[in-house]
Amino acid sequence: MFTIYVILIIFVAFLLVTVIMVQNPQGGGLSASFGGSGQQMGGVKKTSDFLDKSTWTLATVLLVLILLSNMSLMTGGTSTKSDLFDDNDAIPTQTMPAPTDADIDETLKTDN
Repeated sequence: MFTIYVILIIFVAFLLVTVIMVQNPQGGGLSASFGGSGQQMGGVKKTSDFLDKSTWTLATVLLVLILLSNMSLMTGGTSTKSDLFDDNDAIPTQTMPAPTDADIDETLKTDN
């Protein structure tokens, strides 16, 4: 499932970059490239509105896809933990006996 989200995220990000690159901050953008000189006609305004709405829609879709991909990782669709730490028998453990009062007294005598 995570792979599907990654593919969709890449596709939506590509579309978002494309839509942003088509826009022009001064308002010319796509319409100025195809012969709409400086006049604000109905088609020019509609193209600008469409690109603006497309940008916001794609940005929202991208954010939702990123959150969903993160949720799919947290639910554990695939194991992300290493199996190295799951095997407790592979590492031998040693236990040391707790020191007794006699051991402590002997240590104190040797230090003086």
